[in-house]
Amino acid sequence: MRIVSTPLAPKVSLPAPRPCGADVHLFEAVVGAAGVAASLERLREPGAVVVTTGQQPGLFTGPLYTVFKALSAVALARELEALWQRPVVPVFWLANDDHDFAESNHAAWFAGDGSLRQCVLRERPADAPMLPMYREMLGEEIGPVLAQLAADLDGASAKDDVIAWLARHYRADVTIGAAYGGALAELLAPYGVVCLDASHRALKERAAPLLLEALSKSASMEAPLVTLAAELAARRADPGVAVGDGATLVFIEGAQGRDRLVRTPDGYVARRSGERFTDAELAAIAASEPERLSPNVLLRPVVESSLLPTVAYVAGPGELRYFALTPPVYQALGVSRQLPVPRWSGLIVEPRVDRVLAKFGIDLDELLQTEGAAEARIIRDQLPGEVTGPLARLRASLEAEYTALATGAATVDPTLEKSVLGSRGQALRGLEDVEKKVLQHLKKRRETELGQVARARVAVRPGGQPQERVVTIGTFLGRLGPGLMDDLLAEIAAWYARTLEAPVRAS
Repeated sequence: MRIVSTPLAPKVSLPAPRPCGADVHLFEAVVGAAGVAASLERLREPGAVVVTTGQQPGLFTGPLYTVFKALSAVALARELEALWQRPVVPVFWLANDDHDFAESNHAAWFAGDGSLRQCVLRERPADAPMLPMYREMLGEEIGPVLAQLAADLDGASAKDDVIAWLARHYRADVTIGAAYGGALAELLAPYGVVCLDASHRALKERAAPLLLEALSKSASMEAPLVTLAAELAARRADPGVAVGDGATLVFIEGAQGRDRLVRTPDGYVARRSGERFTDAELAAIAASEPERLSPNVLLRPVVESSLLPTVAYVAGPGELRYFALTPPVYQALGVSRQLPVPRWSGLIVEPRVDRVLAKFGIDLDELLQTEGAAEARIIRDQLPGEVTGPLARLRASLEAEYTALATGAATVDPTLEKSVLGSRGQALRGLEDVEKKVLQHLKKRRETELGQVARARVAVRPGGQPQERVVTIGTFLGRLGPGLMDDLLAEIAAWYARTLEAPVRAS
């Protein structure tokens, strides 16, 4: 097995942090796991700071990039701790108050034959309330999905450990958010990661004042947000977040589930349900039911920075785009903006893939290219000399003789040259047709070998998408064992060591 990093990101320079302790009351929102107590003790030390990352819930912890984010935060925290000589703790923000069920109801892994298996828990009816994931139950559907993963891992060296790990958390009687948080906390605690449940009441209580302030300042923030969004779009850096038209940066849980609050002349209205709220009513909700209020993607990192001593925010490509739109929010709310740092990106290449690459003389880049390109090259390389020789000679002869004929015909009548060259093109296309027919017949005779190449491509680019955006970590942990996490962290740490420029030393 080998792990391959994407090309290096631009160099990133980090400033020295300001000493700041963590709010111990937020520790109530930490998801318990063996070993996490040691990280909490480190957070209590003077001058402790954090590197944050996070993700909305996913089935069986979601696609690989969720774990890649977490291990990126670990690697970055260790790099900074060694440089600054003060505790730097990685924190994973579990966005369990997110309501996007379509992102949380499915998982993908590799079946025993190497094909891609995609399983969906269930679909949410279009008219159903948009429940956040900390309220959405897994339900009985989780049983067959977990059983399918177990069947597809049959014979894998670490199958029993992986299925037991997931079964401890993904149960019919728990919510998607709780299962996700518990599974990630258990997986990441050995690496010092603190998983913070964004839906926990202790966290919601402390975030509520900032959300109310964001509502009160929504009108003054709107113009600079709209202007900046237009500037970014003009630079082909569209953040992909809708702003303007009175839309605030706060959601409320109401009759239609999690719902965006829109400013009105006399208060606010929930976009889908039409429920109306005054400032006083929202203040009362913040005091008695703070879990009903939550930030949107622009406000969430501001909330994180206001609650935690954050020096860096590890983000994926999409997050980096919308993070560029956040400066007006930080400025309006008087919160220091943490530095966004790209997460590691790469792929896991299993031994079975490397065996195929070696067998057919393919390199990984060729396999990742357009589907069928490697196969076409392989078949062409297998054409016998009795075919390639005559084809090459015929092609060269046609080119040369038709060119000579066109030149001679032009001496008789210049208009004949174009006609002769057209005949040359027809002759060459006929030759190409012959070559294609021979290749098609050879391809049929080599279906087994080409199938091996196709399966190898599925392993590194499933469904034509980046591996990290499709496949869950469980499929690799089951097949490659728990040492995979250490190997990933080592590669990510080396990537950051090459990517980060030396920050200013803390005094």
